[in-house]
Amino acid sequence: MRRRKTHEFETDVSASELWEIYGTLRAAELLPQLLPQVLAKAELVSGDGGVGTILQLTFPPGIPGVHRNKEKFTKVDNVNYIKESEIIDGDILQIGFLHYMYRFEITAKGPSSSVIRSTIEYEIDDGHPELEAMVSTARLAAAAERFSGYIKEQKVN
Repeated sequence: MRRRKTHEFETDVSASELWEIYGTLRAAELLPQLLPQVLAKAELVSGDGGVGTILQLTFPPGIPGVHRNKEKFTKVDNVNYIKESEIIDGDILQIGFLHYMYRFEITAKGPSSSVIRSTIEYEIDDGHPELEAMVSTARLAAAAERFSGYIKEQKVN
């Protein structure tokens, strides 16, 4: 059975400005710089940031059982600001997850405010119920906050 965990972050940054990061490869470029404790390295395997793009992600020490994953962008909706990426290979699948997907939705609240809704959709092998505790939106929440702050910092500079 597939399950979901979601985090919402409201910010005073426009949806279109956030999408310039979330809807492109910019998120993969910025994350290791801004939050190296969340992602150590992101390498483009193939693609241009659209559907079908594949990234090799390397995580910092401290995430038990997870060092590398390969993810594929399965949806990039530049009109509704929705992006989905699924883990297609790597440690997360080897330790007992049957499905692991990220979904990001950027919703405008006004001309200069929006909500970042980050969701993890996952399915765990019945033989590994302990994996439930590994699923957390904390890293996605940290990214939402930091990307928002980064955009504001760029406006000042």
